[in-house]
Amino acid sequence: MLGTHAWAGTPTYHRDVEPLLQKHCQDCHRPGQVAPFSLLTYEQARKRASDLQTVTESRLMPPWHASSKEGGPFRDARVLSDAEIKLLADWVEADCPAGEPRDAPPARVWSSDWALGKPDLELKVKEAYTLGAAGPDELRVFVIPAGLTEGRWIRAIDFRPGNPRIVHHILSGYDITGRARELDAEDPSPGYATFGGYGRLKNGFPFFPQGSLGGWAPGKNPIVMREGVGRFLPAKADVLLQVHYHRDGKVETDASTIGLYFSRTPVDKLVRGALVTPPRPGLFSRPVLRIPAGDANHEVTGEWTARADIHLQAVVPHMHWLGKDFLLTAVYPDGVKRTLIKVDRWDFNWQDSYDYDTPVAIPRGTKIEMVAHFDNSRANPNNPSNPPKLVTWGEQTTDEMCIGFLHYTRDSEHLGNQAPPVENRLEMLKKAAAARKGR
Repeated sequence: MLGTHAWAGTPTYHRDVEPLLQKHCQDCHRPGQVAPFSLLTYEQARKRASDLQTVTESRLMPPWHASSKEGGPFRDARVLSDAEIKLLADWVEADCPAGEPRDAPPARVWSSDWALGKPDLELKVKEAYTLGAAGPDELRVFVIPAGLTEGRWIRAIDFRPGNPRIVHHILSGYDITGRARELDAEDPSPGYATFGGYGRLKNGFPFFPQGSLGGWAPGKNPIVMREGVGRFLPAKADVLLQVHYHRDGKVETDASTIGLYFSRTPVDKLVRGALVTPPRPGLFSRPVLRIPAGDANHEVTGEWTARADIHLQAVVPHMHWLGKDFLLTAVYPDGVKRTLIKVDRWDFNWQDSYDYDTPVAIPRGTKIEMVAHFDNSRANPNNPSNPPKLVTWGEQTTDEMCIGFLHYTRDSEHLGNQAPPVENRLEMLKKAAAARKGR
């Protein structure tokens, strides 16, 4: 760890800067990854030296938008220390000396293009989907047989969008009923179209996967679960990838991939999910969200109440281009409040899962309150509409959303590495709605 004066004299690339870039930058800044240029060599770093100083001093890079003062603390926070920022600045101001190659650390080696190495199970959409040049955004669900003869616990999950130019986000779940295959068979193109969620059955009810496998959005790291908790994929299950496509003005194709890493140690608790959203007028209604044109600080609120004692493993804020800031607060039954996450400067291009260093205890009856603000003014350079227009809830990139995803485990659950019970999501939602109505 760098101290206030961890380097002797003028910092050099090989002795001081290269280890810093290996630690904080090279996972993304290498060929085939999300960053637009590499930082693997002295010449690459020297060429970008002034940019490195600017973006680190402003804390635009490394990309990490959760507050370090409120909320958390979070695992794997991508935050440079003041000493590391000063080291880079001193190196740039000294005209970027290379130093002695013998002082360099061993070059980092990646076993594959996957950040966690080759997955135990790699599932790719079989037939690429072609997206036209013009028109609204599309959502499609792709059904991929996992081919498992026995259920497996999952310790980590990663995604590789086949075409990052058009993949807005990916959600994933699994189906053991065969209904997703039926929906797929009814659509002649690869996958099947949906207008949110995973489609609707012939009786008009939404189709819900039996379990979730997480998701991906720009800037999101792999989902790595701590020992003793995980997600489960049953035998003979179909994995579902719900891919949101945003057109770029050209005909494009995509075939995205999910990578699953099996647990090597026993799992006792299943990671479950919940959503904090603005109020919904009905069980299957969209949340109410109306952001007036010209409003530079429109406030949106929502809440979710824990119906059992749980431990919060991670939180994932989600908004679109008009997002400005985001706050989740736990209000305990005794009135004590705790900030769960605070994002002062929302960036649609960098959405991440924020995993707690230590899971947060959420007793039954605790309310998790959400407060977010949106900038729908002309002054917002990210506003997709000029002039601004009324924006409501929707799946299009030019629509908006406001969601706090919660990943949690139940305190009372002890599975002993056995398969978790299959839960009927539709019945669970009906019971939850009835409970809310009865309060």
